[in-house]
Amino acid sequence: MILGLPVPQIILAEDKARRGSFIVIDGKQRLLSLRQFTADKSGDEFTPLYLSGLDDRQDLNGKTYFDLKNSGQFRDDLNSFENQSIRTIVIRNWKDDRYLHSVFLRINTGSVQLSPQELRQALHPGPFADFIDDFSVKSEALQEALKITEPDFRMRDAELVLRYFAYQFFAHDYNGNLKAFLDHAVDHFNRNWDKTKESVESSANAFESSLGSIRHVFGERDELRKWNGTIYEKRINRAVFDIMMYYISDVALRREFVKKARRIKTEFEKLCTKDAEFRSSIEATTKSVGANQIRFQRWKETLERVTGRKVESPF
Repeated sequence: MILGLPVPQIILAEDKARRGSFIVIDGKQRLLSLRQFTADKSGDEFTPLYLSGLDDRQDLNGKTYFDLKNSGQFRDDLNSFENQSIRTIVIRNWKDDRYLHSVFLRINTGSVQLSPQELRQALHPGPFADFIDDFSVKSEALQEALKITEPDFRMRDAELVLRYFAYQFFAHDYNGNLKAFLDHAVDHFNRNWDKTKESVESSANAFESSLGSIRHVFGERDELRKWNGTIYEKRINRAVFDIMMYYISDVALRREFVKKARRIKTEFEKLCTKDAEFRSSIEATTKSVGANQIRFQRWKETLERVTGRKVESPF
């Protein structure tokens, strides 16, 4: 922009629910880069970016927006930046979320597409959406489980948090459509935040404790992973996350879960290797109603057998 080079267009959709607000369909990273470059380091939520890696204007390397503002030497560069245009398309009167999703996929074919959670955050803004975004950033237990030290740029951490709340409150409503299931949870809590905030925050406390207990039982390397008969796989298995987090959010069961740590881990490994239906429910047809019921039911039965406690199933 300082050099006067063209910048790809921004595509926005007018938010039906909030006049004067817009959903970013394409250009989020461009807008955030501009926002961060102009950030004020005194009390701003963003850390100011500085220019680097420049070949044509090496004299600008290491300079921030405020360096340009405070030096007469760069007055022309500042004017170029502040007066540069970026073409913007605004979509109005769109019918539904599917239309915007289709638009995004068409313009991003061959490039990195929005993750489901990034799109969900854009299309379903509200106090609960903000809460799970903030909570995922602050949750040390989640960062340790995902082995990250900063927010995931595809918002996979926020999606795990959303899955937890969706199953905690609406598991019995699951109909096989995971996207609709998660969208419903966001919409419900956004609309009823004043009434549900206390329950959500209480459940959030259980989230931290539950992840800590799972780490105690399975260890840092193996928590929330699937056992393949030889080792635990490298990546977190979301279906495993769902069933483990759902049940041990109960304090009494969580205590027994930790007490019987060695047997819990052994029984889980047996399920993964000797129960073909359970194994399929966490690695193949994970989104179907049947697969959902199988993995929740088999893990419920395992917990009851190991802990000696009655466990309530969501189905």
